[in-house]
Amino acid sequence: MAAAAVPGAGRERRAAAWGWGGRPCSGNILDQLRQGQVTGQGLARGAQITEAFLKERDKQAKWNGIPLLLQKLYVNSQPNSDFSKCQSILKEISPLLSMEAMVFVTEERKFSQESTFPNTYTFDLFGGVDLLVEILMRPTLTTQKKKQKISDDLTKDCLSILYNTCICTDGVTKRLAERNDFVLFLFTLMTNRKTFLQTATLIEDILGVKKEMIRLEDIPNLATLVSSFDQQQLANFCRILAVTISELDTGSDDKHTLLAKNAHQKKNLGPTCAEINQATLLNIPGFIERLCKLATRKVSESTGTSSFLQELEEWYTWLDNALVLDALMRVANEEPEHNSSDESGVANTSSRTQLPQSMKIMHEIMYKLEVLYVLCVLLMGRQRNQVHKMIAEFKLIPGLNNLFDKLIWRKHSTSTLVLHGHNQNCDCSPDITLKIQFLRLLQSFSDHHENKYLLLNSQELNELSAISLKANIPEVDAVVNTDRSLVCDGKRGLLTRLLQVMKKEPTESSFRFWQARAVESFLRGATSYADQMFLLKRGLLEHILYCIVDSECKSRDVLQSYFDLLGELMKFNIDAFKRFNKYINTDEKFQVFLNQINSSLVDSNMLVRCITLSLDRFESQSDMKVVHVLSECRLLSYMYQMNNRTTFLFRLINIIHVQTLTQENVSCLNTSLVILMLARRKDKLPGYLNALQKMEYDEKYPGFILNNFHSLLRFWQQHYLHKDKDSTCLENSSCISFTYWKETVSILLSPDRTSPCALVSYIEEPYMDIDRNFTEE
Repeated sequence: MAAAAVPGAGRERRAAAWGWGGRPCSGNILDQLRQGQVTGQGLARGAQITEAFLKERDKQAKWNGIPLLLQKLYVNSQPNSDFSKCQSILKEISPLLSMEAMVFVTEERKFSQESTFPNTYTFDLFGGVDLLVEILMRPTLTTQKKKQKISDDLTKDCLSILYNTCICTDGVTKRLAERNDFVLFLFTLMTNRKTFLQTATLIEDILGVKKEMIRLEDIPNLATLVSSFDQQQLANFCRILAVTISELDTGSDDKHTLLAKNAHQKKNLGPTCAEINQATLLNIPGFIERLCKLATRKVSESTGTSSFLQELEEWYTWLDNALVLDALMRVANEEPEHNSSDESGVANTSSRTQLPQSMKIMHEIMYKLEVLYVLCVLLMGRQRNQVHKMIAEFKLIPGLNNLFDKLIWRKHSTSTLVLHGHNQNCDCSPDITLKIQFLRLLQSFSDHHENKYLLLNSQELNELSAISLKANIPEVDAVVNTDRSLVCDGKRGLLTRLLQVMKKEPTESSFRFWQARAVESFLRGATSYADQMFLLKRGLLEHILYCIVDSECKSRDVLQSYFDLLGELMKFNIDAFKRFNKYINTDEKFQVFLNQINSSLVDSNMLVRCITLSLDRFESQSDMKVVHVLSECRLLSYMYQMNNRTTFLFRLINIIHVQTLTQENVSCLNTSLVILMLARRKDKLPGYLNALQKMEYDEKYPGFILNNFHSLLRFWQQHYLHKDKDSTCLENSSCISFTYWKETVSILLSPDRTSPCALVSYIEEPYMDIDRNFTEE
């Protein structure tokens, strides 16, 4: 039963809440405001508080007049009000917030305590954010035939203040992100060139925290919007697109277990939101063509190379925020329209605007980062073949080749480019990021696709044909069918240029990993002798061995990329093994090489697989050259010994378990299978299984390897038997039919304990543990 009303009780409660004499004390008012904003009930904005109280408390509470200004803004922003007065009010508020935002950005100050009430926090607390959203959206919400118009300047001020509040006050960005109507409305403001940059910056910030990815198809008139953008706007728009076409981060791809991924895919059978957004973009007429033009247009060198680099480094030490950079760009864009333009579309400026000119060049570099990223994501998506066809047609690769020396891999200046708040080892400068994004694009472009030969020029394609002719082997169809009008021009193709800089890269360089990955992707797929010889003739094998052995590389990532590249380079190629033996010409060098392999089999197992496959093929050949190399090569002689192969097999199985399988280490399982498939071909499979059993007993732990291998093979069946792409990759990389892979796994998993090729035959009954369920816990 509700308590009976006590006369005067309400008045007493109000007095207690508002302080002596019925006056609200600021602490309680602020609590009520925040509570009202959360619940939507009670005191929700500063306009509900009396002007007298706000004036009285303003100085003591250090509100800097913001609540009073918001009251005026509220009154003057009602329907049929004069919006010109709103702009003058915002001109008073804006400096208070923008100065604070600059401090947050440039000094990386942490969010202030709420008790200190910084300007941005006070602005949000008294309803400023919600009020600005109302002002911006009012023309779309009114039912009147004659809609109120908001000036461009007022829109810009609203957007800038919202952005400043977002970066300074915790929770504002997330609140805005939850308003899907406002997010979609912001896209409509991008049609106005004068408000584009402020809108794009705010959208980027909001989408970065939005829990659910926005669907591009929900944006009103998206195709018309994109077609209305000039090249500069389109490049900025790519910053937004990057968030909408990339899968939401659920942890590093390599670290996320395959069990979890498979379970997720079973629950979500349809295309993801990111994949739908990718398809939406590809349906926009001319979209890919414009991206290719943006990525390959030349950067103005009118300021001179040395002065350009000097300005770039001096200014970028503190320009680590898009808002600051865009603010400077706005100054540049306010120059007279009649300024001349060069081939890059960047306006020439007078000495009065020298800073904005250098910022324009900076933007050109940063644009390419965004564009290359979008193209890279699309190349890895479901419509990969469609994207490949278009970027080949629009000559992306020849265009990047022409930019390689002057922009992508130009010489570094003597000074070190370091971002504020970072150190010189960070991969965050525009120069470094551009190189990495370029290498990622090459990797995605070349990987298992016949268009990879566009990375060469016509002379280099002729060289591939000559290698095949000399070796008396058929030319690869993809080489013959390559459209010569779409390949690189100039003295060197893109692949050759990459090899040149790769060999000059310092030992400690972070680029080594990405360079090796990009070159390896060119070799992936069905093994091509001509491709291998093309790279071998350019000293690639010796360079890799120098890095692994002589420089004794310690980086696991770099080592893994080098081992993977070495495996693709040497697979089935007797000339490569001959070159290897010529370089690794002492027992000491060979021991260093083995130590590097054994330091982490997860990183080196692809090379172990390559050596095993190559040895098997060479043993079946009677060519005297092959016989000679087999007898001389330390590496082949080492792998020829069965006890070394079984040791690798034992270790490969021991370092992986179903619950810890990832995209990175599942290759260990496939390498162990390759060893056993080749043994099965020669009727030696029982010998290997018997050796594994003996090694278990030597370790005083019977059954632990074979039980684990049994579980791994059961998972293998679930993972690979329904994935056409993965099975094709296994087939191409091993030259063993996928049918033989499946048969071998079935034989090993046979429940027949009398079968000499079944794992259960080698696990004694007391140690049997093969029926355990493996599920993602």
